[in-house]
Amino acid sequence: MIGPAVWSCLMLNCTDTMKTVNLLKTVPLTGVALLVGCSGSPQKPQKPNVIIIYADDIGYGDLSCNGTAAVSTPNVDSLAEHGIRFTNSHTTSSVSTPSRYGLLTGQYPWRKAGTGIATGDAGMIIRPEQYTLADMFREAGYATGAVGKWHLGLGDKAGTQDWNGTVSPALADIGFEYSYIMAATGDRVPCVFIEDGKVVNLDPSDPIQVSYTTPFVGEPLARDHPELLRIHPSQGHDQAIINGIPRIGYMKGGKSALWRDEDIADSITVHALDFIAEHKDEPFFLYLGTNDIHVPRVPHERFAGKSGLGPRGDALLSFDETVGRVMKCLEELGIDDNTVVILSSDNGPVVDDGYQDQAWELLGDHRPWADFRGGKYSAFEAGTRVPMIVRWGDRYEGVVSDALFSHIDFFASLAALSGVEIPEGAAPDSRNALDVLTGEDLTGRDYVIEQNVNSTLSIMDSEGWKYISPSDAPAIEFYTKMELGNSPDEQLYNVSSEKCEKDNCIDEFPEKAAELKKMLEEETAKGVAAK
Repeated sequence: MIGPAVWSCLMLNCTDTMKTVNLLKTVPLTGVALLVGCSGSPQKPQKPNVIIIYADDIGYGDLSCNGTAAVSTPNVDSLAEHGIRFTNSHTTSSVSTPSRYGLLTGQYPWRKAGTGIATGDAGMIIRPEQYTLADMFREAGYATGAVGKWHLGLGDKAGTQDWNGTVSPALADIGFEYSYIMAATGDRVPCVFIEDGKVVNLDPSDPIQVSYTTPFVGEPLARDHPELLRIHPSQGHDQAIINGIPRIGYMKGGKSALWRDEDIADSITVHALDFIAEHKDEPFFLYLGTNDIHVPRVPHERFAGKSGLGPRGDALLSFDETVGRVMKCLEELGIDDNTVVILSSDNGPVVDDGYQDQAWELLGDHRPWADFRGGKYSAFEAGTRVPMIVRWGDRYEGVVSDALFSHIDFFASLAALSGVEIPEGAAPDSRNALDVLTGEDLTGRDYVIEQNVNSTLSIMDSEGWKYISPSDAPAIEFYTKMELGNSPDEQLYNVSSEKCEKDNCIDEFPEKAAELKKMLEEETAKGVAAK
């Protein structure tokens, strides 16, 4: 049920333009803020709420606050206008599952086997015995919730989930007291929402069956019945047909529980707002994973055709509205000044990711990867350099930070914010970079380590020197036309130069390559790399 406090927060039409101020207000950057309720009366000081809005496949160049003129994202721009916009923020990986694993565990995903792209029936990748970001917040006295895309597996083992009962283990077993999630992604079955381990709106007389190996008799497949499709695959995505859209995997039953793709963003947003409203009088942590702009891109009718860039651009408008709704809700509940909002993306952009949605044809001059090379799946810079904004009430005013930051450090940084000491052995790769998130440190890390879809590792230092390990994996992903950054030869680039990653300069700077290679080898020696 959606609480009445939420409905006034649902719609927002923000037309503010981005200011050019680059000034930090003279307000303390740390410490506990004073919560003011809806009535305006002061309440006791409270730890700051934390919301992580984790977008899907949104590239550094996809947001207008980062310089694109092809599409307008005014609500994200407003967040940047009143926050800190980061220009050098990196995910741990250039694909979804491992980057989310790294964020929520504080452990590099390449240290653990089985953290590759998860199927829709994958077992829990984060195990109940692991100490998670949600566990940390619960220890600090926070209400914890996860809403939206999950893609980190459910149940004990692949293919053993009880979709018609209670899936276990689930998010409650890794620290999230409340969850309303998609099991994996929009293009993978099961195409249902799962709330606290149970499929929403399921009719017991029409049980769900899911398989990633064997089709179900009597269920038409996309590869055999193109006449049943309203969106056609460009590659793969030719198995189950749900709502006229071809998916990965096979599914039967659960008709009353199926989502309508056009409503996914609204459903995710409304449940996020309901969680916020329910916990407005206590500290809370919300992990909000949007489905936008992952394929299949089927934005609500109010966005369809509005961007001029096709469904991919329309989905960007949908994402922007979600951000606006969240901020409007915080303001109306009177808790925006005491809420840290972190916005970023799980990996870089991809244009054609399996559906014929005219993404390439309508791209025009838009560059989702900005000035960088590569994108989703890639070891090149656009694979992991992602947009990132932090807003904490009115503490900042249009700050731009070039600090080198890795999402692996969210864990330790937010633990410091919450006053929790991380148990020994937990979040082993995360370090406290709270001073970066609050704008006090504009330099950041000495280096970041990144991983592509083939588990090729790279390392980049604070001066922009980037070393990519040799790999025998393909250089280009055939279907997406994405440069993967793989090469049997060692590679060295200066990302901060005008040439960016255009020319391998390892022969010119062998000492720098050797230095970075040694740093990477020392880091990987701390754990076994997963293949």
